[in-house]
Formats: sequence, C-alpha cells, structure tokens
Amino acid sequence: MSLPDQHPAPALGPSPVVSGSAWPFWAIAALPGVAFLAIVLSPPLNHDVAAVLDFSMRWRNGEALYRDLIDMNPPLVFLLTRGAMAFWTALGVGPVDGVLLSVLAVCALGAGLALRLLRGLPQGPVAMAGLAVGIPLILLAAGYDFGQREHLMLAATLPYLVLAARRAEGLRTPLPLALGVALLAAVFLALKPHFLAIPALVELYVLCRAGRRGFRDPVPWAMAAIWAAYLALIHLAFPDYEGFALPLALENYHSTATLGAVLLNERMAPALLVFLPAAGLALLRPRGLAPVLALAGLGALAAALLQMRGWSYHVMPVKLLGALLAVLLAGRWLDANLPSPAGISPRFAALAAGFLALLGLLNAETWRAVSFRNSWPGAIAAEIRQDAPGGRVLVLSPDIHPVFPALNYAKALSTLPTLNNWLVQAANQDCLPDGARYRDPAGMGPGERLIWDSVTQGMARSPPQALMVARHTAIPYCGRDFDYLEYYGRDPGFATALRRYRQTADFAGYRIFRREDP
Repeated sequence: MSLPDQHPAPALGPSPVVSGSAWPFWAIAALPGVAFLAIVLSPPLNHDVAAVLDFSMRWRNGEALYRDLIDMNPPLVFLLTRGAMAFWTALGVGPVDGVLLSVLAVCALGAGLALRLLRGLPQGPVAMAGLAVGIPLILLAAGYDFGQREHLMLAATLPYLVLAARRAEGLRTPLPLALGVALLAAVFLALKPHFLAIPALVELYVLCRAGRRGFRDPVPWAMAAIWAAYLALIHLAFPDYEGFALPLALENYHSTATLGAVLLNERMAPALLVFLPAAGLALLRPRGLAPVLALAGLGALAAALLQMRGWSYHVMPVKLLGALLAVLLAGRWLDANLPSPAGISPRFAALAAGFLALLGLLNAETWRAVSFRNSWPGAIAAEIRQDAPGGRVLVLSPDIHPVFPALNYAKALSTLPTLNNWLVQAANQDCLPDGARYRDPAGMGPGERLIWDSVTQGMARSPPQALMVARHTAIPYCGRDFDYLEYYGRDPGFATALRRYRQTADFAGYRIFRREDP
C-alpha cells in the first residue's frame, strides 16, 4: 500500500555502481566523514549529553525524576538515554560508549532512510552526488555537539524532510515506509517543544502543494498522534514535571540575551550568511527537496530564537541545513547548465565534502577531541578517578562544563539534585537589603531552599566520597565574594561533615576534596 492519490515513482532500488575512473573522487569525498567519525568517537562526550547521562543513571539507580532530580527538560531525553543504557549494558558496553553508539545508530538510520527516499525524487546526477555525500557528512560534522538534542532531531528528521518533498511532488511512497519515517521524526521532534516549528512550516508547504488530498495524507496525523500520546504520558507518568519541576524552572531560569546578541554572535551570524541566501533561492522556485530544506531551516531558526541563547547546538541545525541546501542548489545549477553533468558528479561530491568539512572545522570546539587528555575536563576526570573512583561526588558549581563529562569519565555520579547550582545562582542575583552576604534558610524561596536542604541533609546523612567546589559562582559581589563552602557551612551538619575532607587539588577554578574516613 502507498500514500493515496499520488503518482508512481521509480522503484527505491540500489544506488548506481561507481565506475573505475570515479572511485578516487568518491574516496576523497569519504575522507572527511572518516575523520569526523574518529573525532566524534573520541573523548570528550558533549557536556550536556554527559549531564543527561548522569541524571539517567541516577534515575535508574532509584532517584525519582523531577522530585529528586530537578530539570526543566521534558522526560523524553531521559527515557531515550535510559533505554539506550539498558540495551548497551546488557551487551557489556559502558554508559559513555553506549550513548555514542546509540547516537551513531540514529545517524545511520536517518541518513540511510533519507538516501533511500531520495531515489525517485527528480534530481540531476550532480545534485544527487552532493546529497549522497552531504546527508551523512553533516550528521558527523556536528563535532563536539554530537548527541545534543538538536543533533538527534536533525538526524531523525532528515528522512521526513525527503518524504515531505516526495509528498509535495505527488510521488508514491510505500505506506509502511512513510509511517515509519513519520514515527521516527515525531519522536525526536518531541525532544523540545520548540522543534515543532519545523514540521509546522513543512506540513503547511506540503498542504499548499498537495491541495485537498493533503488532508487525507496519514503522515501528519500519525505524527500528531505520537505527540498527543507523549503529552498524555507526561501528564500520567510524570506529574512532578508539570506540578513541580517545570514551574520551578520557569520561575528561576531566564535568558538575559538580546535578540541582536543571539543573531549576531560568532556562531549564528556565519550560519545565517550561508543559510538565508540559499533559502531565498530555494523558495523562489519551489521544487524538489530544496524548499523543504529551506523551510526546515527557518523552523530551526525560529526554535533557536525562541530559546534566546545562541549556543552552538541551538545554531547547529540552521548551519548544517544551510550547508546541505547550498550544496544541493550548486549541484542543481550545474545539472541545468552543463552539457554532460553526470561526468563531473564524482568531482562535485569531493568538492562538496570539502566545503562541508570546512564548515565543520570552523567550529573550534571540533578540536576538543584532539586535546582532551591535557584539557581541564581530562585533568579533573583523572583527579576524581583517584579520589572517588566509581563513587559519589557533591559538585558545587554554576557550570555544567567541565564538571561533565569529567565525572562520566571518572565513572562517578553527582549527588546534587540539579545539574548545577542554578537555583542558588538565580536566588542571589541581587544583594540582600540588610547587607548580609547570605540569606537565612528561613527566608529562602522554594528553589534555593530545595538545594539547601538537599545539600546540607545529604552531606550530614551520607557524605559523598569527594567534593568538587568552584571558586567562581556567577553570583554578584556583595561586600565579599559568594563562597559555596561558607554558604553551606552555616549548617551545623554540613560543617561537621566537612571536617572529614582533605583538599587534594586546586586547579581550573575548582577545589577538590577527598573524604578521609570510611
């Protein structure tokens, strides 16, 4: 069975065989992918991915998500991570390697499905060669952001974008394949509510092209059913997310960035310089895959602006979709203007791979894999591995990096109920009216009191093997610097437990303490 009322397309068969004279160019085109694969498989794991892994492991160990473990992210990322962990643990693979292999599997599935669906979509040989190289390469070119939710979303959504182009062109696709692609995209688009801007624009385009038959298309309805089921799951299985964690986050977690700062920073501005002209050209003559990539990029841009941070992984889908769109448009132009375009397609594939690799390498964070052993996260991991191998660490820091992935590589777990001390930071952005450096516990708001109780009671009841304390707190100077140990040391139980620790290291802005007695 196929999608209704659509024109037949050539069978989704195997790719053409590479001729003998073309293989050197295809080999050159493959080299950047091999290099990026080595980079993403090397330490370090992205700090946010590592932090999610830490929470997922603690959830598996018995702590309650959204009650003991407070985070503003919906549960899907933790569900997927915990499921992947369970699968790889059963095979004897460690947590960090299991996460990397899972992300690679999503990339391979997404790229494979997208390339399969491309067959039959009207496309010249040069453009097809560029896409054949570009689709898998952009997923590996994520570099340090490999495994971020934006990266997972892009990998799982690429087949859906190609399917949308087929639907807009009226091409027939086997129904099981179409629904499988829709299911894959719907799950990963649900990682963040902001991502829904992408299918909103894409489905509007398909509906405009398909007309009334678009309402009978099962793809958007299947995706909507997945999202409705997910909302029901959150409401029924994770009531603390809606009733406790999310209100706490909305009250305390705010961006201070301006729209200009987000649009003009060193990550977003170069991405827009590539994406916006390419998107404009694609939408001038909407046909094939190009307008779908353009609209998906605009949806990704909207998602990035809604988050108002301008971080590298927020920009990543715009950057990578823009690069792929530029390759597609260049290939399409060559197909239209060369007398024998098929002959240069291998050369264009090599050139496209070089262009995409250059864009990936322009992100300096790609090089973290080369220098991890001598980096601060690497040094911290080595120290924690000595002080608390496979143990529990109380981390008092405003930052996620370099705490994560250092703890992950030390095979240790954090004991803090949040990924960092953001609730304490949010509660102390203004100096107190009475001139006191620290607020009395009786006067603390719910967020600050939650962290206070968790840290002080946990320290007194079950002292961790090590402490990792940042000197920098991201809290304004009010008469004197904010000091975490002084702040929590006002509690008698914490102060008594602290005497059992000896400082073993002081570097990278962190003091590390090891518990001396059993």
